[in-house]
Amino acid sequence: MEIIGKLFSKLPQQSGEGKNGKWVKQEFIVETQDQFPRKICIALWGDKVRDLDLFQIGESLKAMVNVESREFNGKWYTDVKAWRLEKVDKSSTSPTPEAYPMPGPDDVPPFIPGEFTAEEGDDLPF
Repeated sequence: MEIIGKLFSKLPQQSGEGKNGKWVKQEFIVETQDQFPRKICIALWGDKVRDLDLFQIGESLKAMVNVESREFNGKWYTDVKAWRLEKVDKSSTSPTPEAYPMPGPDDVPPFIPGEFTAEEGDDLPF
């Protein structure tokens, strides 16, 4: 899954040690550029944490993510984990509605009546 937006905030790095050894995690907030912008918290784990250093607050980025939910004590928790970050060029963002204009009256082909006769029957099911 891809999420495209502006880097809104970088949260502090977290680290610790678990049964599988040391771990490091950093979360960041991306604000989408939709009609109704949304803020999404995305996590980077391990060596991928360094990838966030390449981005400044306010810069556009594309995050390739996996979304996963898990249950704990009767409640569900959802994680959005990034596995790749890319810089987004302003010209490569999604097209605006103006990029695909509605056809005008001159763009519609003229209607040419056919040679339909009643003896041929009507093959329409309704």
